[in-house]
Amino acid sequence: MTVVQTRLPELEYELLRKRARSEHLPIQDVVRAAIRAHVFEDTVDPSEPIFRELAHQKGPRGKDRTVEHVDELLYAQP
Repeated sequence: MTVVQTRLPELEYELLRKRARSEHLPIQDVVRAAIRAHVFEDTVDPSEPIFRELAHQKGPRGKDRTVEHVDELLYAQP
């Protein structure tokens, strides 16, 4: 793990400290969560095979056969 240091104005530090205390977490956990929320997108690409093909894997009598074919769905060559 990498250590990152930064400077904060007193007001920002107090707000961060209060947030950490209210969530019963160390400040570092609150900072990491804030970074993840800001940097990483929480979206799904609907064109991924796992989302595109799952609905089409019904076997006889409507039995879901996705588990039997998951490798084919995920790793098939176009």
